[in-house]
Amino acid sequence: MYKTTLIVLFTLICSCKQQNKENQVLKTDGSAITDSLTTVLQEVYNRGHINGFSVAIINDSGTLYTKGFGYADVAAQKPYTQNTVQNIASISKTFIGVSLLKAQEMGKLSLDDPINNYLPYQVKNPNHPNVAITIRHLATHTSSIMDTDFYGKSYVMKDTIQPQDSTIVKIPDYFNGANTRIPMAEFLEKTLSTKGIWHQKEGFLEQRPGERFEYSNVGATLAAQVLELATGVSFPEFTQTHILKPLGMSASGWSFDSINFEDHARLYTETKIPLPFYSLITYPDGGFTTSSTDLGKYLNELIKGHSGHGTLLEQTGYRELFKKQLQPSHFVTEDLEETAADENNAGIFMGFMDDGLMGHSGGDPGISSRMFFDPNSGLGRILIVNTDLNKEGYQEFLALWEVLENFGTKLNQ
Repeated sequence: MYKTTLIVLFTLICSCKQQNKENQVLKTDGSAITDSLTTVLQEVYNRGHINGFSVAIINDSGTLYTKGFGYADVAAQKPYTQNTVQNIASISKTFIGVSLLKAQEMGKLSLDDPINNYLPYQVKNPNHPNVAITIRHLATHTSSIMDTDFYGKSYVMKDTIQPQDSTIVKIPDYFNGANTRIPMAEFLEKTLSTKGIWHQKEGFLEQRPGERFEYSNVGATLAAQVLELATGVSFPEFTQTHILKPLGMSASGWSFDSINFEDHARLYTETKIPLPFYSLITYPDGGFTTSSTDLGKYLNELIKGHSGHGTLLEQTGYRELFKKQLQPSHFVTEDLEETAADENNAGIFMGFMDDGLMGHSGGDPGISSRMFFDPNSGLGRILIVNTDLNKEGYQEFLALWEVLENFGTKLNQ
């Protein structure tokens, strides 16, 4: 799948370290450091493989630096700023994790509840029909649910594209017309219900639920639906009440109607070829729209939550969020080879990278994003890009990420 491919590429590329002038910090004064940081980020942008991006450096006290570079719309010469919004792909899943733990605190659900306790239809692994899938399985990608080709039906264009308009944008084969949109609950039932018209035995692992890590966008969306049914509140409303409003994330939301569309970046499949605006029927797994300014408020809360000073969840909730839930056996194939994954372990929709960072990455058509923090230093980084990345683009993305790390270390002193 598209997202999995990007995740694997991120992992491969980020294993390489480059030492060059872009990661050298020679200034010690705060304002001089940020000026130098801006200069170096602009130099990396000038490589020309990314149309627009925004960044943020965060610690437990707040935002140390945030800025946009390049263009949100190349044809209109509209600058990409720290207040430009776009969907951030799979970083969105972390909001499901926080929401589940909040609902658990409220006594609405337990992570170890079978999901069929809440669903109006039955979801079972046909290879193990008597083994219950739990909410925790969904939240740690061990539910045995796989993304099939039917997942592509989730990508729906914002507007109807006429044949003559398709010459100015590139429409991926799996993008669907605006008239194909159906409710999230209907999509999930068609895909996962034992009686669903898109249900496939091949959509489930041969292993039992709980045995194997298998990154699943559909499984993540199902967790959001379970939350809705357990709380009696829609997922967007729940996150608005318990996350966005408390943190002052007024520029963010789960649909085009919930944000100021004038601030939305155009997304590009290549530097000169835009994509049509689109959203996901399975929006909880990758459809959160935000800016680096707003997302920085969220990352600041995660950093504080990890250190015991968060406000959204109780300390027990944050400990569960950041607890490594899996064992090495969850990531090993029958041939005893490690599987490729976004992380080497998983919290509650929270990733743990090989270098110790906690957070999540994201990839969708025209989108590459990263949001991670170092639990030891308390330093966090955000990078949001509006362009599909070719080989050179990934190198540019990596360079930007390393620049943020090196300058962030100085700003955090």
